[in-house]
Formats: sequence, structure tokens, C-alpha cells
Amino acid sequence: MTLAFEPISLEKQQPYRERLKNSLWEASDYSFINLWGWAREYGLEWAWDDDLVWIRQSWPTELFWAPVGKWEQADWADRLRDRFSENSIVMRVPEPLIRHWKHALKDRIAVTATEEHWDYLYSVQDLIELKGNRYHKKKNLLNQFLRKYDHAYQTLTPDLIHHALEMQEDWCVWRDCESDETLASENRAISRVMAYWDDLDGIFGGAVMVEDEMAAFTVAEQMNDETVLIHFEKGIAEYKGIYQAVNQMFLAHNPHLQRVNREQDMGEEGLRKSKRSYHPVDFVRKYKVTFA
Repeated sequence: MTLAFEPISLEKQQPYRERLKNSLWEASDYSFINLWGWAREYGLEWAWDDDLVWIRQSWPTELFWAPVGKWEQADWADRLRDRFSENSIVMRVPEPLIRHWKHALKDRIAVTATEEHWDYLYSVQDLIELKGNRYHKKKNLLNQFLRKYDHAYQTLTPDLIHHALEMQEDWCVWRDCESDETLASENRAISRVMAYWDDLDGIFGGAVMVEDEMAAFTVAEQMNDETVLIHFEKGIAEYKGIYQAVNQMFLAHNPHLQRVNREQDMGEEGLRKSKRSYHPVDFVRKYKVTFA
């Protein structure tokens, strides 16, 4: 059976979310908000296959992602044989699904770890309290911000979206997004998510204001009862400690959550160093699977 791929659509947001919940894992890639926001940048499409949803990207190269749905009930030997040919590649496959596929296909798949796609998981309490020597520099920068600036935290509501977009535009001018395709692509994804804020279920966020001007914002999504996923976090660098401030304040206003997923580092050394400096407690591990 050939999979019939179609554009990611808002109309199927709810049935997709139901299948994602059935997958029982929390990788950032498969959040509907991520699929919607980045669909045009990666040429993302999906195919509805009974109780599963498959994802395909067409840029910069055509690749399949793992299916979303009830993994335990699928006849993987038949499904994978019918839908994938020799040397087909599936990316971002989570550990629990790898176990199902190995059981069904034995040595007919080759599995490679792709650490650049692993999501970083942190303790919300750790990032609120910033206790101990390992967080000394973060706590110091946060305290400098709190002492130096006349600031206020606000929930990121629809009436603040245009302020966030204006701040993002200023941020892009400072970082010269037009000369960096990665930053330009992210900027377009942020704009798309903001434009459909009222249509995206589970989206929420926060903003740090300095003298009535937005200095930072966070766009997030609650993945489950315990975990919050940070999609975007931006700050104006002239405010020293702004990133430590928005990170700590956003989580402090959502203390009912236990874990925070801050997505991947995509193999960028600077980003990897930054994410590790917050001391992750675990990772959402993903792999590349090649069919032999």
C-alpha cells in the first residue's frame, strides 16, 4: 500500500493529537505546533494510515519520520515491508519504537544514534531554584538582571503577540537573519506560529517587560501532565541576564510542571554547550533507521 501524503492541516489537529498521545512519548519534533510551524521550511507532509500517521520531509532531502499512533497494536513486519523499499531511511525514531521494529524485523534494519536530534530534558524545580555551584553563573546573571532593570513578567496572551513579533523583528535585525538561512527559517516559523496563535491547541507562553517594552518572550506547549516543551525563547541581548530571567520566570509561573523539554541542539557546538550548561537530567533519544 502506497502512503498518500498531504499537507499538514489545522483541520486534522485534534485527531493527530489523539494519535500522538497514544504513542506515549514526548519528542519535540512530533508536536503539532512544531509540525505546523516548520512545515514550509522542511516541506513536511503527513499520511493517514489507519491508526497511524506518517511524517515525510522533502527538504533539504526527502526523508521519512517515525509514525505516530498505537505502536503496540501494529503489525510492523507487514506495514514496514509494504511501505518501504530497500535502503529507505526513517529519521527521528524513538527508542521505544526501535524495540518494536527490532522484534518484528530482526537484522533487516540498521540503527544509528543521531544525538544531534536528542531532546534535552531538565528538572523544572532545578531551573526555578538555580541552587548550588553548578548554577552559580546562571543565578548571578539572573540576580544582576533583577537588580538592574525595572521589569515585570506577563503571560503571553493574544493581545501581546504583535509586541512579540516586533521584538522578534528587532532581534533579527541585530542577528542579521537575512544572512543566515537557519535564523531566517526560524524567524518564518515563529511568525507562522504567532499568526495562528488562536488556532493552536495547548500553546502558551510568557514575556519579560522592561520599562513597558518587551525584552524577552517564551513560546511553549504542555506535552503532558508533567512536561512543558519550549518551542521558542528570544531575548534582547542588551539586557544582561535576560535569557536567565525569562527562563526562570516562565517556569516559576508554571510550578505545577515537573520537566521541561528544550528540544535539540542540531549538532551546533555553541547551542550544545548552552543546553548542557543547564545540566539536563535526561534526553529523549532518537535514531536513524535504514531498511536492509
